[in-house]
Amino acid sequence: MSTRVLKAMPLDRETFSPYGDVIETDGAAQFGINAGTIRRFHDLATVDVGEAPPARVAISITRSLQCITLPYRIPLLERHPLGSQAFFPLDHEPVLIVVASPGNKVSPGDVKAFLTNGRQGFNYHRGVWHLPLITLKVAQEMLVIDREGPGNNCEEFIFAGDELVLDL
Repeated sequence: MSTRVLKAMPLDRETFSPYGDVIETDGAAQFGINAGTIRRFHDLATVDVGEAPPARVAISITRSLQCITLPYRIPLLERHPLGSQAFFPLDHEPVLIVVASPGNKVSPGDVKAFLTNGRQGFNYHRGVWHLPLITLKVAQEMLVIDREGPGNNCEEFIFAGDELVLDL
């Protein structure tokens, strides 16, 4: 068995665009609201709940009960074929993201890793393979925006053979 070490690169809109949206205010469309007392950074990500009613947008908060240590062996990736899934850190801590393009299989050579700056959120497009949410600190909180509704909206791809290890 061979081991591939996956190095995380800084998260940016251009590099991450095949997998989803980067949610951040830097470079975003913006305008004043509420008689100029508030600056709105507009339309930062596309929420996709699919076509099948009665699906709806769900807004949740997660809090990690454990954290990972690096290097970290990646056991599997998951995808959501019925809708997008967005995360935004509430405590300004960096988040590690691991993704691969949509498709029926995942090749370890196609997997990419990103590290947020702690002020960036991210929105996975429908069908994009990604590592289930992991954190680098215990009790890290994330705002989650995703699909709530009928149907199987989570599929897993388990790595067999080659080992994939995440590191900075």
